[in-house]
Amino acid sequence: MSLVVMKFGGTSVEDPAAICRTAAIVAGRVAAGKNPVVVVSAMAKVTDQLLRAAGAASLGDRTGALAISSRLRSRHRDTACDLIKDAKSSAALITWIDQKFDQLDEVLRGLAAILELTPRISDLIVSYGERISSRIIAAAFCERGIHAVHVDAREIVITDSQFQKAIPQDSIIEKLANEKLRPLMAEGKVPVLGGFIGSNEAGITTTLGRGGSDFTGALIGGALAADAIEIWTDVDGIMTSDPRVCPDALRVKVISFEEAAELAYFGAKVLHPATILPAVKKNIPVLVLNSRNPGNDGTRITSLAPHCSSPFKSIAVKKKLSIIDVVASRMLMTHGYLKAIFDIFDKHQCPVDMVSTSEVSVSLTVDSNDKLPAIAADLSKLADVKYEGKKALICMVGEDIRGQNGMAAQVFAAIRHINVRMISQGASEINMSFMIEEDDADEAVRSLHAAFFQNPDPTIFDVEARKAAAVRS
Repeated sequence: MSLVVMKFGGTSVEDPAAICRTAAIVAGRVAAGKNPVVVVSAMAKVTDQLLRAAGAASLGDRTGALAISSRLRSRHRDTACDLIKDAKSSAALITWIDQKFDQLDEVLRGLAAILELTPRISDLIVSYGERISSRIIAAAFCERGIHAVHVDAREIVITDSQFQKAIPQDSIIEKLANEKLRPLMAEGKVPVLGGFIGSNEAGITTTLGRGGSDFTGALIGGALAADAIEIWTDVDGIMTSDPRVCPDALRVKVISFEEAAELAYFGAKVLHPATILPAVKKNIPVLVLNSRNPGNDGTRITSLAPHCSSPFKSIAVKKKLSIIDVVASRMLMTHGYLKAIFDIFDKHQCPVDMVSTSEVSVSLTVDSNDKLPAIAADLSKLADVKYEGKKALICMVGEDIRGQNGMAAQVFAAIRHINVRMISQGASEINMSFMIEEDDADEAVRSLHAAFFQNPDPTIFDVEARKAAAVRS
């Protein structure tokens, strides 16, 4: 049978109704002769609330932290009761949920006493979201006729000890996934795991960082050499732009791994760029699908996408950026100058998005954060430094942009009424990026979308949906 890894995000498991939709989708895959492994996120907003509880406890607010935990306990208990009607099964699940929240409360009490939230403790606290949701969802699947079995992801996803952004150990994960999951699937069972969480080789809980549940899905898919990895979310797939900014945005039917990674890194919210790397290595197609609209074909991400007659596939925006200008005429042609600059960013663990250089100056863009004054202070030892916030990076992604004559002229003609601060194309053949004021971002996207997506290639874009929307209006 075809092996498919299905990852469901927080909005796809946010409440009993959403979990029932998810169960129906998984049952449909089983009925179609597929062999699914299911990876689930915490219920929507639970991770944020666990982080708030941890923050409150670290400040000595034990009462506030335990109050957040109590509300989360009630939410998970209520969800379990709604989903599991068999009295014995429901009672057993509620008892297990209470045990987990009792453990969480002990951690929060200890944190309120020591007043120090370490990355290790933070990972332990937030892990409860996926650990509990995956157990509830496995039980809900069983109630609905799916032969599901809960598997603790920490027994398979082994990482290093970089808490909050742990690096998976691929060879160990592949070995454990095949040892622990394949026998279950051979028995016709559907393994259900929590995403985002793992453990180091000492068994201490870790997390994979932003986009971690998608990452788990891709890791498991890669380890098992799955036929496909499905990322189920609350949108129809990758779009040509944010539909909230451009109501006429189109679904992209198919896109390459490289293009999807560029979009994800530069602001598209559907995927985190690291999440698809295990799929790229094994050449496993990734599908982005909508659990609220399961009949939609979504977006298929493959190693090589078919040729597109339209110049661009999508427009992404990354906001809340700052430009740092470093000017040092005395450093002209000095050996090691750029290295000295980037060593400072490395010291502060601050990634750089875009770089532009001249003979005497370097301009860089970074996420706006509280490290900027310290970074500027260190840079000022090398050169004159100034930085400005409230900037946005616009990223235009498409195939062979560099090889198309006049493309830059068309792009900047479309936004000639907007001031552009920095431009970058570099070695990339699929990405053209530029920096503008954050307040101009939405207008820039609308102007670019109007210029480049009026006659989209129907083999790549869901043109029929646009026509149907026009008829309804």
